Amino acid sequence: MSESKSFISGCKGLVLTDDEKAFFRDERPWGFILFGRNIGEPSQVADLTAALRDTVGGDPTVPVLIDQEGGRVQRVKPPHVPQYPNAAALGAIYRHDEANGLRAAWLISRLFAFDLSRLGVNVDCLPVLDVAVPGVHDVIGNRAYGQEPQIVSAMGKAAADGLRAGGLLPVMKHMPGHGRTMVDSHHDLPVVHAPLDALQAIDFLPFRHMRDELMAMSAHIVFTELDADNPATTSAKVVREVIRGHIGFDGLLMSDDVSMNALRGDIATRARAIVGAGLDLVLHCHGIMEEMIAVAENVPPLAGESRRRADAVTSGFPTADGADEQALREEFNALVAVA
Repeated sequence: MSESKSFISGCKGLVLTDDEKAFFRDERPWGFILFGRNIGEPSQVADLTAALRDTVGGDPTVPVLIDQEGGRVQRVKPPHVPQYPNAAALGAIYRHDEANGLRAAWLISRLFAFDLSRLGVNVDCLPVLDVAVPGVHDVIGNRAYGQEPQIVSAMGKAAADGLRAGGLLPVMKHMPGHGRTMVDSHHDLPVVHAPLDALQAIDFLPFRHMRDELMAMSAHIVFTELDADNPATTSAKVVREVIRGHIGFDGLLMSDDVSMNALRGDIATRARAIVGAGLDLVLHCHGIMEEMIAVAENVPPLAGESRRRADAVTSGFPTADGADEQALREEFNALVAVA
């Protein structure tokens, strides 16, 4: 059986097409990601995640990712699961009562794990460790726990712990920090001019605090003090000196979506630049076959340090704690109601 390649792929709809099945069998992405377009009835999602894994051998540890944060970034929605509050609302609980805030962050993640594990999803792209500055663009906005790195660090750790308690693994985002952006990186390239000492004291701090996590997602942002020409996702200097160096993260580093227009060039050029900068995986989300082919043709098989980091993930899935779901839901609802 051939080795996995250095990318994560989406798919187009509620079921796999024959072309998608053939592509995944041939190209063997390391993992998959789901979006709202892939989410229908719970049984359909469970069938889809099983079908995705079947294309690459059927191992239950094949990562299937989703962005389930609460608020407006919640791919699985009512009526199948509750509408959960956003991170800023949880941060407000923390500022009123630290213990309640940390418990709320843990509980929401533990409830996500109940919801997602039933669907065959085993990775949640959470926590958002971006420290929001006043006036930050809505692309982050209330997705951040707050404007204080200590609060973001503490809440992020609680959120990651809650996912692990439910048998899922977290992905920190967006390393090394997306909280100063004033434009939407889906459409434009954010440029941050903050001095290095401010970035180290604020933006990078939550990631340093959680540097032992197994996975992180990069930020499509230019930090002019570090590399004025390339966003972090395609900057070998940022990856080497900041992410692997100052932050000290030795886990699996995936790009944010390669399709986002903050990146230059066509999809093939972007994929090569991401791998060339030292990231382990290219993330492609949109399920557009022509782009998927371009990514697969321009990334290598997982090998060396990237293979080691990827294997640490697939061997690192925890066992769920057996908690009482209804009791935790009631506790969470009471905490949020008080706030």
